[in-house]
Amino acid sequence: MTGGGTSLTGTLVRLKLALLRNGLRQSAGRRAAYIASAVVTLLIAALQLLGLVLLHGNEHAATVGVLLTALLALGWAVLPLFFPSGDETLDPTRLAMLPLQPDPLVRGLLVASLVGIGPLFTLSLAGGAAYAVAHGAAAAAVAVLAVPLALLTCVALARTVAAANIRLLTSRKGRDLAVLSGLVIAIGAQLVNFGVQRLGSSGGLSTLDPVRDVLLWVPPASAIGAVDAASHGSYGPAAVRLVLCAVGLAGLLVLWRRALTRLMTSPDGSTIQAAEPTRRARRTGGRRLLPSGRTGTVMERSLRYVWRDPKTKAAWVTSLAIGLIVPVFNALQGTGSVYFACFASGMLGIQMYNQFGQDTSAFWMVAMTIADRRDAYAELRARALALLLITLPYAALVTVVTTALLDAWHDLPEVLGLSFALLGAMLATGAWTSARFPYSIPQEGYKNVAPGQAGLAWISIFGGMVAAALLCAPVLALTVTLHATGADNWSWLLLPVGTAYGAAVAVLGLRLAAPRTAARLPEILAAVSKG
Repeated sequence: MTGGGTSLTGTLVRLKLALLRNGLRQSAGRRAAYIASAVVTLLIAALQLLGLVLLHGNEHAATVGVLLTALLALGWAVLPLFFPSGDETLDPTRLAMLPLQPDPLVRGLLVASLVGIGPLFTLSLAGGAAYAVAHGAAAAAVAVLAVPLALLTCVALARTVAAANIRLLTSRKGRDLAVLSGLVIAIGAQLVNFGVQRLGSSGGLSTLDPVRDVLLWVPPASAIGAVDAASHGSYGPAAVRLVLCAVGLAGLLVLWRRALTRLMTSPDGSTIQAAEPTRRARRTGGRRLLPSGRTGTVMERSLRYVWRDPKTKAAWVTSLAIGLIVPVFNALQGTGSVYFACFASGMLGIQMYNQFGQDTSAFWMVAMTIADRRDAYAELRARALALLLITLPYAALVTVVTTALLDAWHDLPEVLGLSFALLGAMLATGAWTSARFPYSIPQEGYKNVAPGQAGLAWISIFGGMVAAALLCAPVLALTVTLHATGADNWSWLLLPVGTAYGAAVAVLGLRLAAPRTAARLPEILAAVSKG
C-alpha cells in the first residue's frame, strides 16, 4: 500500500504534469493546438475577469456573479460526459491494480485535478464574481474562503460525474455519447441568443432576480451568495451559504469515494464470462424493409454508418439539430421567414458530400464490387436513397412546423417544392464532388479532415453548395416570377415542379458522377485511406 496521502498527492500531481508534457511532445501540431487553445482560453478569462471587475458596485453584480458560477458548475458537470478523452486522468480504473486506499486517492486526485487550464479559468471567473459583489473587509474575508470552495466544488463535481459514468464513457457506446456535443452546443447557442434577446426586450437582468434568489442557496453559487450577503451585513445568511457550499463539497467527495471504491473492487466486462447471445443476436433473417439486391445492401450499410460510426453520427446529429433550430428559433423570435425551412434540406444535403470518405480504408471492399459505370451508378444511387430515407420526411416536417409557427400555410406548397429542388441539387453535386474531390476522415480525435486535405474539403463542400444553388436557379426564377406578376394563387405549382425538378437533377447528377467514379477508383481509394 502506498504511504501517506501527501506522498500520493505529490505523485499524482507529477503524473498529471508528465501526461501533459508527454502529450505535447508527440507532435508539433499538438503543441501548437494546445498553446493556441490555452492562449484563447486565458484571453477569454482575462476579458471576463475585466468585465466582472468593472461590474463592481453595479446593482446587478450579484445576479451576474451567482448565475456565472452556476453555469461554471454546469459546465464542469457535463463536459466529462461529452469529452471523456480530454483528460486521461478522468479514468481511475487505470489505477485499479495499485494498492491504494480510497481517502488518499480522493485527496490526491482532487489536488491533481487543479492542474490545468480549466481550473485556472474557473478560478479567475470565480474570483472576479466574488470581487464584483464584495464590499468591505468582512466580504473580502468571506471571499477568501468562498472562491476556493467554489473551485473545489466544481472540480469535485466533474470527478464525481466522471467516476459514476466511467464504465459508460470508456465503452464504444459511451464514446458515441460525444456526438451529442454538437447537438447540445447548437441548441445551447440558440437558447443563449434567444434568452439575450428576451432579456433586452423585457427589462434586462432584473428579470433574472428570481433565478438568482434560488441559486443563492445552491452550491457552488451559494459561495458567491455568501460574499454578497456579507457585503450587506447579513452575516448569518453568509455563514449558512458558506456552510451549504462546504456541505455540498463534502457530499460530492463522499459520492466520489464510493464511486471509486465500487470501480476498484467490482468486476467489469473483462472479468465476467460473456453472456449468452441475446435474442436480438440470435435473430436472423428478419423481415427486410429495404429493397433486395445491391441497392438494399448499400442502403443498409449507409444507414449502419449513420447509427454506429461516431463521426458520421456526429455529422448527422448536428445537421438534424441545426436544420430544425435555425428556422424554428427565428420563427419564435418573430424575425424568421418561411423560406428558412429550406435550411433543413441544405444541412442534410451536405451529408451526400464525400460519400466515400466515411468508408476510409474499407473503401477497397466497395471498390472491388465496382467494375463499370453501371456498378458505380448503382452504388451512388443506393447511397442517395439511404440519405433520402431520412432527409425527405425530415425536410417536410421542418417545413410544416415552420409554416405553422408563422401561420403561413399558403406558402407551404412552394416552400416544400423549393426544399425538394434544393435537396435534389445537393444530391447531384454531392455525388459528383464525392468522386472528384474525395478526402479522408480520421477515425481518432475530433478532426474531420486528414492533414493536407483541407483544401479538398473546402472545394468539395462549398464548391458543391454553390453549384447546387446555381442548379436551383430555374425553380427560384419561377418563384420570383409568380410573386412579381401577382400570380400567387399559382404558387402551389412549385410543389410538383420543384419535386420533379429535384428528382431529375439528382438522377442526372448521379449518372454523370458514375463514370467518373468508376474511372477514378484508385485515386479515390488513395485519398480516403490517407491518415
